[in-house]
Amino acid sequence: MDNTKTFQKFQEIFLEKNKFLNLISKKDAKYLWEKHIQDSLAIKLFFDRHKKNYKNLLDIGTGGGFPSLPIAIAYPNIQVVGIDSIRKKILAIEEFAKTLELKNFTAICDRVENLKDQKFDIITSRAVAKLEQIVKYALPILEKNGYLVVYKSILVQDEIKDAEKVMKKFRAKVVDIIEYQLKTNEDVFERNLVVIKHV
Repeated sequence: MDNTKTFQKFQEIFLEKNKFLNLISKKDAKYLWEKHIQDSLAIKLFFDRHKKNYKNLLDIGTGGGFPSLPIAIAYPNIQVVGIDSIRKKILAIEEFAKTLELKNFTAICDRVENLKDQKFDIITSRAVAKLEQIVKYALPILEKNGYLVVYKSILVQDEIKDAEKVMKKFRAKVVDIIEYQLKTNEDVFERNLVVIKHV
């Protein structure tokens, strides 16, 4: 399967499962591609600006598999781990990964605080918590010179300010804020990738 067919298949199986599990809201389901898959793939903007040979990526609070599954589909050379404490969501994304034959994807049903023995080159988080909270979870398991990439709305400056103390404690800093837009036929959404480096 090439990427296009894999993404088509992913949309089909996701929408079918979503009828019963409510992985994303019914209202959002018609914009699965624009608001969830395309948003997840905005990580390309990060890769274009911060080129490196990344081996693994952890997605905190992966939920229905965003951004973890689209990243795993688009970047087969990166080992992607999606973690979430809600079992029904983890079972669903494990099923998706199996159907799509993704060899580079693992799903873990647990809290991120319990991942103490692993380190990751990249950690992502999307629509999970305030930046300060995500930083607390992510930085202890982020490799030195690794990156935390947080998907946020455009109104993020206050969150960055609130997270400064925690970042200082873990020797990390915001090194980039990448702006982009998501467009549906009804609206335009201003988005940011907040890039934090563990120095």
